[in-house]
Amino acid sequence: MTEEPKVYTAADLVIAALGQVENLTVQQVAAELAGREVLLVDLRELDERADMGVIAGSTHAPRGMLEFHADANLPYHIPGFEQGRRTILYCSDGARSALAVLTLQSMGYTDVAHLAGGLSAWRDEGQPVEDAAPLA
Repeated sequence: MTEEPKVYTAADLVIAALGQVENLTVQQVAAELAGREVLLVDLRELDERADMGVIAGSTHAPRGMLEFHADANLPYHIPGFEQGRRTILYCSDGARSALAVLTLQSMGYTDVAHLAGGLSAWRDEGQPVEDAAPLA
């Protein structure tokens, strides 16, 4: 008799990812942004950016397009995405960004982390947020 394959929930995948990736605190991300050149990537959708604002200097690469924006061989590539460059990802609460770190690592990115708790944690700790560009 063949054993049924294990089925994972989204929560299972996020918990597993959090145990495998570099989880940065708000203070650690703020220090990195102040101290060195970092590609800070906002994975949220346009409506989330409009509702909650953005961290200044972040590059918008929605989670659904991340692989295409990160691949230098594709016309969707966003300049600044480089496999060896320090890259920090964030989303609203830290789940999508944890999963996305694993994705970039599988694409050869070697220095990638995420903001644990996402923009919610950033705002809760009083870090500055600016308005996103208006929706077109």
